[in-house]
Amino acid sequence: MLDVAEGADIVMVKPAGPYLDVLADVAAASPVPVAAYQVSGEYAMVEAAAQRGWVDRERVIAESVLGIVRAGADMVLTYWAREIAENPAPALIQEPRRAGSFR
Repeated sequence: MLDVAEGADIVMVKPAGPYLDVLADVAAASPVPVAAYQVSGEYAMVEAAAQRGWVDRERVIAESVLGIVRAGADMVLTYWAREIAENPAPALIQEPRRAGSFR
């Protein structure tokens, strides 16, 4: 990984949701923590669907972030960060962490 060879302390995958396969590959190969950025489009789609009553907002937020964590992210940058920090879903708290993770 060129970024790591050049001294990166963290590597990031962006966008997170559409590239879960890439995220998993990067996490498997990376000797440094892996961040994943949940872009505004991912946020906007969930919020719009929830406003229309098409999805359960809290469940979809938890599942989307949990999917990113399961794919290998050590940290997730998301527009829901404050909301999750203030009221974390049980599924996010109980997710097993990989060895060496900063989570």
